[in-house]
Order: sequence, then structure tokens, then C-alpha cells
Amino acid sequence: MATATRFQTNLLDETYNGWTNYKTWNVALWIQNDESFQDYIQENDICCYEDLLEAIYDCGSKETPDGVKWNDPEINRVELNSDLFDL
Repeated sequence: MATATRFQTNLLDETYNGWTNYKTWNVALWIQNDESFQDYIQENDICCYEDLLEAIYDCGSKETPDGVKWNDPEINRVELNSDLFDL
């Protein structure tokens, strides 16, 4: 059975603390406010969420400390990439 993936249809839609939804906000919050994430991104020239996600999984993490799965299909990756990475 194929998994449905949701994508942001309106780039100006910011409905949860300036983010598309709670899950996107939560992931962004952890990435932005965790020094180890920031160091890893800079030291390894990580340019997008997909690359960071691969590293997160390699470290054995499946979800944020708040229980949001890093690969949840409701996470707006376009928004994360444009706001957290230099794309």
C-alpha cells in the first residue's frame, strides 16, 4: 500500500508558531536549538533536511525528544529546507 505524502501547497501558509504545523515546528525547534545539530550541520556541510535525516537515523534516533517521528509525512520538508538550510 502506498503511503500518502502531504506537501505544502501554499508557501505563505504558516499555521503553527510560524510553521505549517506542529510536527514541522517541533522538528525545526530541535534542530535550531540543539547545539550538537548545529555543529554537525556546519562540520559536515549538510545542505538539506534529507541529509540530516540520514545522519539522525545512522545515530539510531527515530523521533524528537517530544515524540515526533523525524520522517513523519506531515513534516514540511520544503519549509525546513528553505528556513534551516542555505538552499
